[in-house]
Amino acid sequence: MKKLLVILFLFQFISTAYAQRADSFRFQMDLGAAAPKDGGIGALVNLEPQILVMDNLAFGLRLGATGMAKDVVYYEIPDDYIGELAGNASVLGTANYYFNYGKGRVAPYIGAGFGYYALSNIDIDDTDIDEDEIGDLKANFAWAPMVRAGVELGKFRIGAEYNFVPSSDLQSVNGEVVGKAINEYFGFTLGYFVGGGRWGSQPMKQ
Repeated sequence: MKKLLVILFLFQFISTAYAQRADSFRFQMDLGAAAPKDGGIGALVNLEPQILVMDNLAFGLRLGATGMAKDVVYYEIPDDYIGELAGNASVLGTANYYFNYGKGRVAPYIGAGFGYYALSNIDIDDTDIDEDEIGDLKANFAWAPMVRAGVELGKFRIGAEYNFVPSSDLQSVNGEVVGKAINEYFGFTLGYFVGGGRWGSQPMKQ
């Protein structure tokens, strides 16, 4: 137990003693709320390993999962129904630029990414609709960009992102296009990163 505490202390000491530096590795984790473009609510989680190619520029790979409840357009049924999107998964290459030059612990940032979104099944919930007549509705896969901005405070982060996921056709089990889902959404996140040093700290002299 004592050895484990010593290891954890050394890891934290190394992380806080060094400022953000090129060639450093960091791993960030974000949790937050998702807001579909046309209304609804949801939640998201992002995991993102990054490498600092410059002191203030990081390239990464964002692995995300989002669950949302929102309305969809169905072509042959009345408007009084609810369409529930169970969730989507995404893998995006990303770049973040941080506006901090060793002058404090606050680091505003802007970023962008591009990658692949896998969209989940759609369920239609309405007492007047026979689910056997609708079948299992499935949305398509899509390539899409993402932009984001926020601020890091020490090792904590607050951010906002917008995912430009294109609309997708909803298909019945027979392959017939029966509706459309609007997939664009905002994300509002809180997170934390490990590794890479700490904003505002000065590197130890060798």
